[in-house]
Formats: sequence, structure tokens, C-alpha cells
Amino acid sequence: MLNQQTIEIIKSTVPVLQVHGKTITTTFYGMLFENHPELLNIFNHANQREGKQQTALANAVLAAAMNIDQLGNILPVVKQIAEKHRALGVLPEHYPIVGETLLAAIGQVLGDAATPEIIDAWAKAYGVIADAFIGVEAEKYREAAEIPGGWSGFRNFVVTKKVKESELITSFYLSPEDGGAIASYLPGQYITVRVQPEGEEYTHVRHYSLSSAPGQSYYRITVKREGEGPDKPAGVVSTFLHDVVQVGAILEVSSPAGDFVLNKDSDRPVVLISGGVGLTPMVSMLETLIATQPEREVTYIHAAINGSLHAMKEMVADLEQSHPTLRSYVCYETPSEGDTFHKTGYIDLAWLQEVTDVNSEFYFCGPTPFMKAIYKALKEWKVAEDRIHYEFFGPAGSLEA
Repeated sequence: MLNQQTIEIIKSTVPVLQVHGKTITTTFYGMLFENHPELLNIFNHANQREGKQQTALANAVLAAAMNIDQLGNILPVVKQIAEKHRALGVLPEHYPIVGETLLAAIGQVLGDAATPEIIDAWAKAYGVIADAFIGVEAEKYREAAEIPGGWSGFRNFVVTKKVKESELITSFYLSPEDGGAIASYLPGQYITVRVQPEGEEYTHVRHYSLSSAPGQSYYRITVKREGEGPDKPAGVVSTFLHDVVQVGAILEVSSPAGDFVLNKDSDRPVVLISGGVGLTPMVSMLETLIATQPEREVTYIHAAINGSLHAMKEMVADLEQSHPTLRSYVCYETPSEGDTFHKTGYIDLAWLQEVTDVNSEFYFCGPTPFMKAIYKALKEWKVAEDRIHYEFFGPAGSLEA
């Protein structure tokens, strides 16, 4: 436990962190990878380049400082991050390295303002926070290994089928190389794939939502080939999967994780809203709802640029034909000739009010600007916060305006 003096010192640094947090975490990652380049094997390099990881860590450090006297307030965030850490293979021995580097970054950025008292207080606070993470992650490693079909670390899977779903999106069906059972999962969860494309010095890891209902003998992930261009470099892993990985290839996979999951205890109507490849967890939820709660009303809304970029359209249409409790709608930003759809442009509140019930459970996933627009619309509609569920692809961010 932290004494009152340490707590007061940590709280006194909140205004400094609000101003300099991103600079501190950017400095932190630079120092971390310079001194411990082996850790590049477990970090997402793209999130580093785009600054997403730096922002997420700055927000986490700030939240810890603000709640240092009531760390129970940030336990949900600890559990969420611990899910990703377990999936990535973060281990207890990584925490002293991170702590030492974080303190050095604070000292470098704040200079003389980082007094010995402040550094000592943060060292004590980091120790308490690290112990919380290590404890939660140990439990998650144990759970992953002990559930039927589960395993710890990474396991080899064979690509048994590769299906092109749209111009940019392809599904990969993965079965365990050892022929054994695989862990079940909750609809909305993801697996983590680790690859090392030719010419890459370090391994690359990515989380991919499972895009089918649980209960199969395989896992299915549905991957968008990330855009190319001067401001959007090609995704290293997605390009490798699309261009190099073929049927018969072996991929390293960690067991399912994630806290964005379907609430199957509710009988409220469900609204699933996806943008682009954000459909992956939505399709898993949709298939699960139809299989396990066929009487529950479901509305599925998907937004895409046009029909050529709309994955799994026929599959959803077939489900709608055979299940009277399902209604589906399509919104195309700039439809092409011959496309069939219900709305052009963007999903807005007025249209949502026409096609959905305000008393529903709302789940959505897609690009961050898309999710911000959906979140804003739902809040304006006065949808209760506990009925709004969403998933970020990558480090957690904020949907507040």
C-alpha cells in the first residue's frame, strides 16, 4: 500500500501529466526500444508509428495518477489491458524494464521538475500498479491454459481455407496443426497472430477478431489489406497474410481473448453496427444470436464505401431470408452503379431512429471516426451508457468529442 505522502505527491503530478504525458510516453518508447530492441517482438510497430500506443499509455498513466488513492476505479482498465498483454505474451520479467524506463523518461522530459521525491513516489506507485497487472495477467494465463482445448503462449495453426470476401478483405480458416481441440470463445473476442515476414528483423503480432460463431473445429479471422500510399503505408502483417500466406501455411496463434463480448443474458433487441472490416466481431455476434437466441430481435447495419468493398454481404442477406427476427440494412458512402443499399452517405441519428429501437443493446465497431459518429448519435438519443458497447481495433482511445 502507498502512504498518504506518496499519494499526495503522485496526485500533484496530474497537471504535469495532462500537459506532458504524450511527450513522456513517446520518450519512454524511444528509450525502451533503443535499450531493449527484443521487445519489438511483442509490440505493434504500426501503432508506434501512428502514435496510438503513446497516446494510450499516456492516458493510462494519467488515469493511474488521478485514481492513485482508489486504484479499484481503474481495475476494469487493468483487466482490459491485461487481456491484450496475455494475448501478446507479456511476462512478469518485462515489468522492471518498463518501470525503469518510464522513470527515466519522466526525469528526462521534466528535467529539474522531476525531483527525487517525485521520482521516488512514482517508483513506489509503479510497483503497486505493476503488481496489479502481474496478478491479473497470471490469472488470465492460467485460465487460458486450463480451459478445454486451451493453451498458453503461441500454438501452430494451419491455414485450411482462404476466402476472398471483397476487394480488400479475405477470410482465413485456421485449424490446429496438432489436430487437438481448440478453446471456445465469446462472440466478439479475438485471437493474436504472430508472424515474421521475410526480411523483417522482428516478429509482428496482430489481434484479429474471430468472425464466426464459437463451437467450430476451426477459427476464422477476416483481414483487411491495409492501404498503401505515402500517408498510409502498407500493413506489414495484412499484406503478408494476403499476398504470401496460402492454404497449408502455418501461423502462430495465441488463445482467444478480449472483453468486448455479446451479452447473452439480455433479451433486449440487439443492434449491431459495423463500418468496413469492423464487421468481424459483429458477424460472430450475429451468427451466435441466430444459433442460440433465435427469438431475439436483431438489426444489423453495415457501412462501406461501396459494394465492391462490402464483405460477407450475401451471407448476411441469406441469414435475413431464413430468420424473420433479423433485419439488415446497408449504407454506402459512394455507391457504385448496380449496388443495392438502403442509405447513401453516412449513418446518422435520424436514420437510426427510423430503423432501430432506442431500448436495444447497441454494439458497434469500425474506424475511429465512424465509431465517434455512432457514439455521438446514441448519446444524443439518450441511449443508456450500459447499453452502448464498442471495440477499438488497436490501443483503446476515446469516443468523446
